[in-house]
Amino acid sequence: MEDFVNEEMDLECAQRLRSACEAIRHQLSKAIVGQHEVIEQLLIAMLARGHCLLEGVPGLAKTLMIRSLAQTMDLSFHRIQFTPDLMPADITGTDIIQESPSTGHRELVFERGPVFAQLVLADEINRTPPKTQAALLEAMQEHEVTVGGKTYALTEPFFVLATQNPIEQEGTYPLPEAQRDRFLFQIAVDYPTRQQESDIIERTTSAGTTTLSPVVSGADMLQFQQIVRRVPLPENVKDFVLDLVRALRPGSDRPLAWTEKWIEWGPGPRAGQQLVLAAKARALLEGRYHVTLEDIQHLALPVLRHRIVPSFSAESENQRPDALIRRALQELPKPKLPLL
Repeated sequence: MEDFVNEEMDLECAQRLRSACEAIRHQLSKAIVGQHEVIEQLLIAMLARGHCLLEGVPGLAKTLMIRSLAQTMDLSFHRIQFTPDLMPADITGTDIIQESPSTGHRELVFERGPVFAQLVLADEINRTPPKTQAALLEAMQEHEVTVGGKTYALTEPFFVLATQNPIEQEGTYPLPEAQRDRFLFQIAVDYPTRQQESDIIERTTSAGTTTLSPVVSGADMLQFQQIVRRVPLPENVKDFVLDLVRALRPGSDRPLAWTEKWIEWGPGPRAGQQLVLAAKARALLEGRYHVTLEDIQHLALPVLRHRIVPSFSAESENQRPDALIRRALQELPKPKLPLL
């Protein structure tokens, strides 16, 4: 922590990060009512260089939230509406035959698809078959696309924010575990409160219009991502992350008493990595220059819920991933050493 605090440039960048996120929140409040926790998790994911999967019933402004977030940032933006007939080339792009103006000869030219944007909205991602879903896999993990044997780098920063409907199953294709694991967060978007719903009706049925202004550039976001990685991680907090991830993994050396019964597959090593990165980003948003146990506990649900496959016994007893994570957080011994 001392190294971080003594770096004047780091402190200045951390302060700009907080100011920028406050400005984004202010802009979003013009278009979005409530959903403060969802917005916080979206910001944390972007600061941690991660992708997000937003899950919620129709009408909760998931698409509007992402589109509005894109308007607050000076980033290129594309929306992909996933449908059953969407093909991989519709996402990545394809080689087309084009006549060269200089030579008059025909040649193959790569026509870029909508994935070539810094912020990509994958709307209703579970409405398209796995082959097309997988077209995003390389882009999300490697930040590049390979077409026709050639590799094309995506412009940084690059984020995929996807939405899906959890209640409609007919005509949908659940995301494979490998694809879900590429998302830093699976964010649960819940219903608004009565007062929030009243405000939504008032705003959306009046004649007023809302204009959002960009407050953050791509260069700013790249700098913020670098400063997040410099936030120190206390050794005992890292030990708690390891205990939590391994406790939810059947066959590990330190499972909880109910792990083997209720969990078929647990989180892999990427879960611990991304939980720590997200916690570092949250620490900076909270005005701290170190990670605490509270950061880990606060973000455990969105990081881990899509990385756990409940067993048949768990499903028959209505033991959902969120309940299992909460139980693990309660039962695991907390670090005894001071966090600082």
